[in-house]
Amino acid sequence: MTFLVTGATGTVGRHVVAELLEAGVQVRALTRNPARADLPAGVEVVGGDLADPSGLRAALEGVVGVHLINFAGDDYAPLQNGDKLVEALSEAGVERVTVLGGRADGPLETALAESGLEWTLLNPVEFMSNTLQWWADSVRYQGVIREPYGERLSAMVHERDIAAVAATVLVEGGHGGRTYTLTGPEAVRTTEKVRQLSAAIGKEIRFEELTEEQAREMWAGFGMGQDTIEFLVDALGNTPEVGYTVVPTVEQVTGKKARSFAQWASENAASFR
Repeated sequence: MTFLVTGATGTVGRHVVAELLEAGVQVRALTRNPARADLPAGVEVVGGDLADPSGLRAALEGVVGVHLINFAGDDYAPLQNGDKLVEALSEAGVERVTVLGGRADGPLETALAESGLEWTLLNPVEFMSNTLQWWADSVRYQGVIREPYGERLSAMVHERDIAAVAATVLVEGGHGGRTYTLTGPEAVRTTEKVRQLSAAIGKEIRFEELTEEQAREMWAGFGMGQDTIEFLVDALGNTPEVGYTVVPTVEQVTGKKARSFAQWASENAASFR
């Protein structure tokens, strides 16, 4: 059986590739730039773009299941050609599809719901890997984290657990028509994240809690636009209930307990030293 992974070089996609390889199936990886794809031996790398379904015929040949992302560009805008993409999948004989989402349903999700494909939507909450993007440089060079809302709770999920769910759904089947929210095993406060990361790297990290206004000024100084700043203020200051409510989906689907942030921090400690 051959499975196609789109977004295969991304944060989650490369783990989906690894999980499928561990399951003993053939893996084909779709990327817009095959020459730059750094993927394990045994993976068939093919070029293609979800924004152009007409060019996916070769990539879909003989494919049983597909892991999709619901955007095609660097701006993360939702795919607008969901109907054409689903048509291409159906014509190729694809049976099962997982979609990595989390935002409001777009044309892709609507088209899948109206199709005969066995589809499953995966909606993870905050990625643990976001910690690298936001904290790595500050910890490595200054030994400090500066953020607002130190008591904010997040049920962060390990990117490998997202991938494990996707791979299990694709290989085993039986999850058609379901939407899964994916979280880690606990809701962790920002201050506790700092403590656990400190323990992982073996060095104390200071936490400086900013006021909302100070945070706005800091983010503006980083070159962020006003829309991004407002998104962060809302996401961090008014985290929706789903973002801090732990659900057991990872273990229910994969049979393995979800990985903790402490485990993630240990695995990625070198990036913060």
